[in-house]
Amino acid sequence: MFIQTETTPNPATLKFLPGETVLDNGTADFPSADAGAVSPLARRIFAVEGVNGVFLGRDFVTVTKADELPWDHLKPSVLGAIMEHFQSGAPAIEGGAPDSSGHADHDGPDAEIVVQIKELLDTRVRPAVAQDGGDITFHGFDRGVVYLHMQGACAGCPSSTLTLKMGIENLLRHYIPEVVEVRPVA
Repeated sequence: MFIQTETTPNPATLKFLPGETVLDNGTADFPSADAGAVSPLARRIFAVEGVNGVFLGRDFVTVTKADELPWDHLKPSVLGAIMEHFQSGAPAIEGGAPDSSGHADHDGPDAEIVVQIKELLDTRVRPAVAQDGGDITFHGFDRGVVYLHMQGACAGCPSSTLTLKMGIENLLRHYIPEVVEVRPVA
């Protein structure tokens, strides 16, 4: 098994491409070892000292490390953990991958606007941020403000504010006049 790695805009995060399907659908964000308890893959990666977060995508694994540790020390152990997992034949997540789009549900008077927001996120934004090892999901819409949840390499990325304001906000405002601002949520 040959696992490729790619840098991301977030220097604390590295993207690992095992050359196999990680999740059949959706994504899974594990910002802590406790959150990753449902994932045999995440548990193996969190066993590497210095790993702070694991994010699973369709064909990639994004790992976030503690700032003070260099990737030169962590990368071989993370590669080994990923390789061990795929050789074991265990599922990435016990009980199967998430079935949902990752977006929060929204009903009420703005339901049509929210459908448009989610469509733009799914077709224009999420594929682009997945290339960088992350994901952005809809969290809410209130009085013209879109609230988005950033995951994987996007969470804590130095350029995430620029991505939100200059990229996503401009895109949504262009296509949906009711959108006036985009804000991140934790």
